[in-house]
Amino acid sequence: MDKWIGVLISVAIVAVAAWLMLRSWRRRTRRDESLTSYPLPAALGSFLLETEVLYVATTPTGEPLERLAVAGLAFRGAARIEIAPEGVVLRVAGESASFLPADRVVSAGEASYAIDRGVEPEGLVAITWIAHVADPDTRASHVDSYLRARYPGDSARIIAAVNDIAAARAASRPEKESEASDD
Repeated sequence: MDKWIGVLISVAIVAVAAWLMLRSWRRRTRRDESLTSYPLPAALGSFLLETEVLYVATTPTGEPLERLAVAGLAFRGAARIEIAPEGVVLRVAGESASFLPADRVVSAGEASYAIDRGVEPEGLVAITWIAHVADPDTRASHVDSYLRARYPGDSARIIAAVNDIAAARAASRPEKESEASDD
């Protein structure tokens, strides 16, 4: 009889824990439902870089332990990153493709930890971008998407390619020549 009481208590504890986790995830998805990546364009130019990565998480910038439930980027998984002059495409297994336009990409850099992944120093790539917000009254927020490169040297190539498209946007010149002369 005592054995069954222990089993029932264990089952009750597991059921309560599962219910609390489900409730927490539902609240998080409601909180973040206005944040999304951008629609994938019909056509992209040639890719500057394509490689396999492990997608870790997307978090608010500066808060690597606070996961966001951004559509297409809510769950950790194997992924493919494709970087074109127009932006970054993240294809996470089991999720819809996510597009980060070049004009919304801020920068890329190295990181050592995110919500569910701690690695060697600078073992993750953090791409900082401005999330699309469905509600026009809400201010767009900067977020970090964390990736782990699968192959040696890919982290540096991803960071360089992302920073190149972000810098190209920032360094664009006006169409008109200035009236200042070199005399």
